[in-house]
Amino acid sequence: MNKKKKLIIFGLEDFANIAYEYFTFDSHYDVVGFTVNKKYIRAYKHLNLPVYPFEDIENKFNPKNFEIFIAIVYGNLNETRESVYQQCRSKGFKLASYISSKSFVWKNVKYGQNCFIFEDNTIQPYVKIGNNVVLWSGNHIGHHTSIEDNVFVSSHVVISGNCKIGKNCFIGVNSTLANETSIGSHCWISHGSILNGEMPNNCVTTANKSEVKQLNKKALFKVLNSISNKRNPK
Repeated sequence: MNKKKKLIIFGLEDFANIAYEYFTFDSHYDVVGFTVNKKYIRAYKHLNLPVYPFEDIENKFNPKNFEIFIAIVYGNLNETRESVYQQCRSKGFKLASYISSKSFVWKNVKYGQNCFIFEDNTIQPYVKIGNNVVLWSGNHIGHHTSIEDNVFVSSHVVISGNCKIGKNCFIGVNSTLANETSIGSHCWISHGSILNGEMPNNCVTTANKSEVKQLNKKALFKVLNSISNKRNPK
């Protein structure tokens, strides 16, 4: 793969390591180093690449020739990632987006800067995705849906057609949004939630946690046999 573009990754944690792998082996970007604020630098090498202080990164790398990807997850409802995004823009940098070659993204889907779309995402026609959006692996984004800036969608989420997701939302694993569901900004959708209709700004949903019972082996097998008999009655 011809590496035509030069990239700096903001971050040193797990997501930064993952972003390095995907950009290096599945994109046209050549990762040249990492950057974070100076107070967070513990070593000036990471994954055998140099680490640069973010405070003067524009003096080290010309923003006309280098792009940045911000590898930060959903802390403070994505506001930390949003803040760094704005700082990068004020320094003159373009923010790189990554679309996995193993995802399905229809030709008329629109997406902004600093987006990261993992493998096994299905994104149907006429979807609009804003800036600074992360779609972890295995999601379905239905037709004519819009996802605004600074949203984090975790894995195996189903967003049906004509949905609207406001800014700075988090959507947890295995959540489901029915057709024409509208979620306001700064909402936290816990894993396993099932939603339809409208949700205003600044809301939290919680799904029930599975009940855990510790049993001895005899009692455990008694429960399993009871479940099996209910599924397979004689």
